[in-house]
Amino acid sequence: MLNKIVLLLVLVCGLIYAHAKPAKLLVMYKTNGFVHKCIPAAREAVALLATTNNWDITFTNDSLSFASYKMLKRYKAIIFLCTTGDILGEAQQAAVEKYMQKGGGFVTVHTGSDTEKGWLWYMKMVGAKFKSHPAQQQATYRVMDTTHPATRMLPAEWVRFDEMYNFTDTLNPAIKVLISLDESTYKGGTMGLHHPIAWYQYFDGGRVFQTGLGHTAASYKEEKFLQHLAGGISWAAGLVK
Repeated sequence: MLNKIVLLLVLVCGLIYAHAKPAKLLVMYKTNGFVHKCIPAAREAVALLATTNNWDITFTNDSLSFASYKMLKRYKAIIFLCTTGDILGEAQQAAVEKYMQKGGGFVTVHTGSDTEKGWLWYMKMVGAKFKSHPAQQQATYRVMDTTHPATRMLPAEWVRFDEMYNFTDTLNPAIKVLISLDESTYKGGTMGLHHPIAWYQYFDGGRVFQTGLGHTAASYKEEKFLQHLAGGISWAAGLVK
């Protein structure tokens, strides 16, 4: 009887430990183009989110962190945090593709559409390509999906200050739009009535969350933006539905 009780306790403790084990996330902040001044604030905010969401964060600006699928498979999700330009070589790109095909998660924050623009697979995964942006200003963001973890905490019309991207290519038709910009509320929009700025999709075996928000350092002090970011990361990592 005692042995059975001990075994039960071991199993229960094991389940508790498994549930409490932090989710490993790889955050890449390398730039090979415009360097966003918000990166230190963004890193600090993600590190803080990690403490409240049971994440184990590895920050890197070293492309060699993507050298092989074996190195990447330990992570629940990869996050490109304000990255720009071409930051990975061909072998590293192949490792990312395999990682996604094996069911990985991918997140891009603000600049995913302005990274690796010559890598066709990546651009399809992100869903759109950066074209331009007007001056930073206040605008109305319309929440199109009120059930997704990245948006269910947001008001239907979310008024905030940031930098809004215009995109050149048609968005990947597989994406599911989470937030759209109301171009009548600011100057410089070029996409008309249909101007997605945050979305998600299932792509090539994995999960992708892309948000165009987060240019300003002040964004990373906004409670609603941080909730949006945490929800998107958690979804991409397969931690929430």
